[in-house]
Amino acid sequence: MTGPDHIELQEVPEPDADGAMVRVASVGICGTDFKIVAGKIAVEYPRVIGHELVGEVVAAPAGADARVGATVLVDPGITCGTCVQCRSGRGNICTGGWLLGRDRDGGLEELIQLPAANLYPLPEGIDPAEAPLLQVLATCVHGQRLAPVLPGTPVVVIGMGVTGLLHLQLAKRAGAVPIVCTTRSDEKLLLAAELGADVTVAADGHDAEEQIVEATGGSADLVIDCVGSVATLATAVHVARIGGRILSYGTISQTDGNLPYYQLYYKELVVSHPRSANAEDFPLAIDAVTRGHVRLAPLVSERFPLSAVRDAIDAGQRSGALKVLVDL
Repeated sequence: MTGPDHIELQEVPEPDADGAMVRVASVGICGTDFKIVAGKIAVEYPRVIGHELVGEVVAAPAGADARVGATVLVDPGITCGTCVQCRSGRGNICTGGWLLGRDRDGGLEELIQLPAANLYPLPEGIDPAEAPLLQVLATCVHGQRLAPVLPGTPVVVIGMGVTGLLHLQLAKRAGAVPIVCTTRSDEKLLLAAELGADVTVAADGHDAEEQIVEATGGSADLVIDCVGSVATLATAVHVARIGGRILSYGTISQTDGNLPYYQLYYKELVVSHPRSANAEDFPLAIDAVTRGHVRLAPLVSERFPLSAVRDAIDAGQRSGALKVLVDL
């Protein structure tokens, strides 16, 4: 990127061989990338975007877990290791670190240099063509570690985009009963049912909240909002049980709107706002896919070559799109 909404394919110098070097194979395009391209997230230009990536190790320091030739998932969050958050095991909110594709050049280039500790070797059972989704799954794992699903309890997932469909599968693995999923898209409701939803509810129905409450048997123990709007957070407050919990996973950028504050108080709801993922979340995400508890393939919409990044970004923002990948 040479400026907001301006993307060029350029030759750039190879990175210094300091730390580990990865030859990038595939990169997922996500909402953060859309906001950077639109100029809604400030970056220094020129900037190579992309932070959901897998590739092959072509250089690694002695003693690194990821050896040369290994296929690896990349943790795009580079931590300082010395701030109070890092020292307390919360490197995902490190105050001195940076994110690939935003603060430093990211994955939409052939070679990338980064610390060896940020590489996670993938077992043979995981298809590298789907593996960029593991970075997204790790953030969902992190969210459900903050707000654990209790076996046998009702869970509601609002929004059936990529993260909603991943949260659904993680909740299924944890033993939630029933799992109620809601979105406007009929196609995504069908996919949710295929991936394990017990009940699906059309979000644009006039009595959607009543249907959700009825399906949960009265109210939900945990509501996961994967849309990220004041309206969907309000829905979460309405359908959560007294003493229940809300995982506000979607990023809310609105600065105003109507929220039932009294219900937050009256129900004594606990609201968690996860950000990114910690180092321990990545092996858990890899394990969930290796064991077959989470399926990634149904969440891939389209693939594009590096020369068509502009098309990939446009495709990812179309109605009904799930994950769009760029292959290098």
